[in-house]
Amino acid sequence: MTTEPKKTAAKNLFIDNRWLIITAIFAFIIYLLLPILTPFLVAAILAYMCDPLVDRLCLVGVGKFMIGRTLATVLVMAGIFGIITLLLLILIPLLQKESLLIAERLPSTINNIRATVEPWLQSKFGISFAIDGAQIQDIITKNWKTAGGLLGDVLIMAGNNGMALVGIIANILLLPVVLFYLLRDWDVFVARIGQLIPREWHDKTATVASEIDQVLAEFLRGQLSVMLAMSAFYAIGLWFAGLDMALPIGLVAGLLGFVPYLGFALGVVLALVVAALQFTSFGQLIPVLIVFSLGQLVESMVLTPTLVGDRIGLHPVVVIFALLAGGQLFGFAGVLLALPVSAAIAVGLRHTKDNYLNSDTYLN
Repeated sequence: MTTEPKKTAAKNLFIDNRWLIITAIFAFIIYLLLPILTPFLVAAILAYMCDPLVDRLCLVGVGKFMIGRTLATVLVMAGIFGIITLLLLILIPLLQKESLLIAERLPSTINNIRATVEPWLQSKFGISFAIDGAQIQDIITKNWKTAGGLLGDVLIMAGNNGMALVGIIANILLLPVVLFYLLRDWDVFVARIGQLIPREWHDKTATVASEIDQVLAEFLRGQLSVMLAMSAFYAIGLWFAGLDMALPIGLVAGLLGFVPYLGFALGVVLALVVAALQFTSFGQLIPVLIVFSLGQLVESMVLTPTLVGDRIGLHPVVVIFALLAGGQLFGFAGVLLALPVSAAIAVGLRHTKDNYLNSDTYLN
């Protein structure tokens, strides 16, 4: 006698969560079309992040002149590409300069290590280094002189894979075009999508979408604040530690903080390599290690709980898995999409749980 009501309750539960099925189908279609969707996905993410700024600019005016949506979009895009250009102008010359210094210091560093370690290895194990600083210097000089040939090799490889190169260039050129139209017409797209949602689903969908938007907005603001703060912390700290490449290493370690532990790990490796080539004793490496140790403590115990907290509603292990899975399935675009999709899934699962706990299937 109780079988029929339970079937009805299960059917009602399925109907209440039809939007989850639609979301899954939509995600599968995106996966199939991924080879051509990468610039569109990246542009959509950037448009979502920058839309509030465009909305605010549209409210700005001088006298009777008001900034329109198109002009606001152009200004925001100019700001985005200006920041990217500024970072490249900072990083590339510094990396080029420091790479020359590393090439000059590497032979002397090897000689210092050899003079310090080789006597101990010789006395204890009978081992000696078969590496000479002069040989290293000769190798570096010869390869440095022939480095121009690398460009020829790259051009030959590009010629042999012409279609792949054309595809990469097309994606790069397509990205700003797609971003402009998405950012300019973002509110129009959202309104039209809302009009297409069946009326019986509209209120529920609007509620879920509003929660997802709130979670993502808070998370993105908090994460961006953490990234900027850690970039400044690492750059200033490494500068006080006397490291030559303090600014580029600090920027890399801080700005890659959106991937858990990637920025920290890469920053430590780069800093230790540069410090080993720059300094002459192990004691000089200790301030560099202290900077990254303090940075990790400040980020994990102060900045992240304060500025981000658990706004995304996911355990850190789940966040790491989502980022790795997104990168494996969708590449760089997958890393960018991992947290937004995870936040959407978390909100959907919370509503599914609430529906289940209030359903006859659970209560009976």
